[in-house]
Amino acid sequence: MADTESSGGEFEREPVPDRALLGPGKFWGMYAGEHCAGTEFMIGPLFLAAGASLGDVVLGLLLGNVLAVLTWRYLVVPIAMDRRMTLYFQLERIAGSQMVKLYNVTNGVLFCFLAGAMVTVSASAVGVPFGVMYEVPENTFALGRTDFTLIVLVVGAVMSVIAAAGYTTVARVANLAAPWMIAVFAAAGIVSLGQMGVDSWEELTDGAYWSEAIRVVQEKDGASAFPFWQIVTFAWLANSAMHFGMADLSIFRFARHASSGWAPAIGMFLGHYMAWIAAGLLLASQIQVTGSTDPNPGVLAYDALGWAGILCVVIAGWTTANPTIYRAGLAFQGVLPGASRVAMTLTAGAVATIAGAFPNLAYKLLGFVGTYGTVLGPMGAVIFVDYWLMRRFGLTSEYAARRGGMAVNPAVLVAWVLPVAVGLYLIFYQGVYAAYCVIPAWIACGAIYLGLSMATQKPMPPLDHLADA
Repeated sequence: MADTESSGGEFEREPVPDRALLGPGKFWGMYAGEHCAGTEFMIGPLFLAAGASLGDVVLGLLLGNVLAVLTWRYLVVPIAMDRRMTLYFQLERIAGSQMVKLYNVTNGVLFCFLAGAMVTVSASAVGVPFGVMYEVPENTFALGRTDFTLIVLVVGAVMSVIAAAGYTTVARVANLAAPWMIAVFAAAGIVSLGQMGVDSWEELTDGAYWSEAIRVVQEKDGASAFPFWQIVTFAWLANSAMHFGMADLSIFRFARHASSGWAPAIGMFLGHYMAWIAAGLLLASQIQVTGSTDPNPGVLAYDALGWAGILCVVIAGWTTANPTIYRAGLAFQGVLPGASRVAMTLTAGAVATIAGAFPNLAYKLLGFVGTYGTVLGPMGAVIFVDYWLMRRFGLTSEYAARRGGMAVNPAVLVAWVLPVAVGLYLIFYQGVYAAYCVIPAWIACGAIYLGLSMATQKPMPPLDHLADA
């Protein structure tokens, strides 16, 4: 096994030992901090702008978030607590050293783009007191204003340093910030209702509030629709790379008790439920009060809550980007195992900061999360099949490691590339809603991997899966 000291206490290439396991509190705080995020101030208004009715948002998010929590608890946690290895080290043992490098680069870059949106959102709040507005250029890969870009660089640097300090520091920051952020998100929704003078649910949904706000936005930007099942699927699969894709094996490998697996619930229901709805109400209120349809997160929060809103957006962005950059750093370390985790995390932070300098990327979150789930999610099916099914079918788990460290396991390569290619074709050329492709691609990947393994594996004697870790 790798030496613990050389891993810097993060155990990137060995199972987490019992002495390093963490209690449930660390996970509840981290998930509260990560998913009560600055980007919630972006996603909530995007629901409204896309034409989603408030009734569909309330019920659709409820169902979708329940499904997300169950997926984390019963798909990820049992494997994480048994093997206690990062996603990337497990894939190396299954897929091969070179195959996993391809996946790790893809994984790390996509996580960096996600973190970049969080950097953008936090920077939008930092700029408000200085009169630096978050302006979105027409071109997706066009930089914002120079002064805004400078703020992005500072915010990204702070986030990167915190993430580089390791999982314990990331969790500590989230624990400190989460209770206050949750209160601010709730206050944002209450204040917006007061600003609109809402007296009843019927008045909010059918009168000149939410529905009228949709009409104003779509009169300016064009008609669109975001129906109930799209909302359910988005809420369930917004973090599909973390649960269906098994990225949070890297988080839950530290869990002492299985009850820690319920921790995502606090993020889903206080972040992806309450905060999304509250943020959507902020935009509805802004439209009524000022007539502006610009979903600038910093301005929305400042107009409703003043400096408390500014601080909430900034800190919420930090606590969300920190674990995302941490995951990306682990992915990059899988490409260069000899490099330190700190160096790779700082590299990931630099990439995320560069991505954050392109403001238009944050406006594409509703589509991006489904696309990155379609790309990253299916590889989680390889781990699921390897853990639960291989030995039941008389096959060898962790086949690449058992074959003496093979470079590429062809069964994994084909099983991943084919469903992802089909999914991306459907998204970009047939206009299929991106999140709809995640689960079919996941199922297809697992089935192809199992079938190809049955056809190609050579018989090998039994061996404990940690014996040669």
